[in-house]
Amino acid sequence: MQNLRIPGPTPCPEDVLEAMGRQMVNHRGPEFASLLTDVTEKLKRLFKTQSDVFLLTASGTGGLEAAVVNMLSPGDVVLSVSIGVFGHRFAAIASQFGAQVIPLNFEWGQAAEIDAIRQALRDNPKIKAVLVTHNETSTGVTNDLKAISALVKEFDKLLVVDAISSLGSIELPVDEWRCDVTVTGSQKGWMVPPGMAMVAVGREAWEANSRATMPRFYWDFAKAKSYLEKGQTPWTPVLSIVFAFSVALDKMLTEGLDSIIARHARIAQMTRDGIKELGLSLFAEESHASNTVTSVAASGGLDTKILVKIMREEHGIVLGGGQQTMAGKIFRIGHLGWVNEDDIAQVLAALKTALPQAGFRSGS
Repeated sequence: MQNLRIPGPTPCPEDVLEAMGRQMVNHRGPEFASLLTDVTEKLKRLFKTQSDVFLLTASGTGGLEAAVVNMLSPGDVVLSVSIGVFGHRFAAIASQFGAQVIPLNFEWGQAAEIDAIRQALRDNPKIKAVLVTHNETSTGVTNDLKAISALVKEFDKLLVVDAISSLGSIELPVDEWRCDVTVTGSQKGWMVPPGMAMVAVGREAWEANSRATMPRFYWDFAKAKSYLEKGQTPWTPVLSIVFAFSVALDKMLTEGLDSIIARHARIAQMTRDGIKELGLSLFAEESHASNTVTSVAASGGLDTKILVKIMREEHGIVLGGGQQTMAGKIFRIGHLGWVNEDDIAQVLAALKTALPQAGFRSGS
């Protein structure tokens, strides 16, 4: 079996996969109503929220689009805080639907600067919402969302969070940090295949929703809320993923959220330490390095594309390459969800062999 070490999709436990093989049920019937209610309540515990939580049949990007169209009207001014590929994508979605996007882009590999966000909010009093990626997998950086949230709320703006690769793996108490809309995806730290986005919608978000006029049909949160009250989703859900989610959430609650977060921190530190011991350099600013994906800079003659190929074909380990402008400049090791120290030990041992084959010379 491959050691899948990309930041999503992530490996799934066997009992989670087995649950997907269940026979279909009536998605308008009592059996699914009971399941949906149970899964939603368990998700709320892991989100640390009392707000509404909805299951959307979509990838994480669908969840981001849903957040945009439910909160905004064409012409609304939004501040996009971006530190990588997915921050740029969030801004692009808002722009596509007619929002006036003010980009606040930071150097890739670094976290967003609080003072720069403060200045942008001061300079643009018409800003209605702030879009921010909590954990940027393209660069392996985690923003200080707690500090960003406090600042955004100081200015009384909506906070819309891409938590796709962080929630369930990295600390993010949704209610305590006053996140208005928080989006995550099944294929990341939740140990479930792709196909579902999960969205928390807070009280202030509902107030914005009542005024928002961007076009929406499939993504309508008001419809999602009214149907959830009946134990249903507005549209046919991806039943197999919901079956799998029920098993995965039980596993997560048994381990405990604090233990899950600690495990990710421990394994991330093991990965970073191992990378440096091999003579490689971390790409991300280490003070903000992600606990779900480690980005490694190409140095010492290393050809990252050859390295990724060797690791996959000769060692059965699948790493991520760099995206867009980072192609050929970094490689990435995913360590979120169903992951333990042995998985990373295998990666580090294989890298020791593969690096020289891919042109790497330590100290050169």
